[in-house]
Amino acid sequence: MGSVLVTFSGGVDSTFLAKVAFDALKEKAVAVTAVSPSLPAAELEETKRLAREIGIRHLLIESKELDDPRYSANPTNRCYFCKSELFALAAGVAKEQGLVFVADGTHRDDLKTVRPGREAAKEWGIRSPLVEAEFTKEEIRQASRELGLPTWDKPEMACLASRLPTGTPVTVERLYQVERCEAALKGIGFRQLRARHHGEVVRLEFAPAEMNRLADPGIREKVVEICSEAGFQRVLVDLAGYRGNKSTGHDSTGSP
Repeated sequence: MGSVLVTFSGGVDSTFLAKVAFDALKEKAVAVTAVSPSLPAAELEETKRLAREIGIRHLLIESKELDDPRYSANPTNRCYFCKSELFALAAGVAKEQGLVFVADGTHRDDLKTVRPGREAAKEWGIRSPLVEAEFTKEEIRQASRELGLPTWDKPEMACLASRLPTGTPVTVERLYQVERCEAALKGIGFRQLRARHHGEVVRLEFAPAEMNRLADPGIREKVVEICSEAGFQRVLVDLAGYRGNKSTGHDSTGSP
């Protein structure tokens, strides 16, 4: 490819892509992260740390997808408007930096789900090297482990807006509620979880392997306290556990 700008979220896929891009192209590979209220502060700091560890030059750009009423209305194709904003900004950065391509971390398994953001990628001519190389998610994790990347077993990620049911407007306040809740829950040892926002109610999804921790009255009390401090009036635990959204690829709450 000669030179590339990698859209970098700090997740399993984009971290692997940034690593191999830097190994192949050195200073002709650059990582870019879009900063907005839908990106948890902890994840932003993680992108900075990972970029330093890889050695790749890392740029931050401000994304204003919440200013787009088509995005903030939270339709079923919300991700299209988010990715359109991201890729437009990334294309501008690539041009400024003299980089030929913009690449994302989409892989072969992603093609099995409905992903509105893929349409935006096509419109902006974004390359997906992991699709072109026919990498699956499991192969990315395995290769990441072989390369010594700390993200090889990182839980699945998704933007904070995915915690809101379709049709519930995306606001900074709601995103902050979710971020605060999830960060505090991770602070007491939960690893894979989602705090789904349903107005005054938060519906928690934990990885099935972690749900047995809720049998401890002290843990349950702390979970309720955390959610209350985040502004929720009621706390529900989804007994099905965390499952993302394999049919749409959004990791979305869907309907309340």
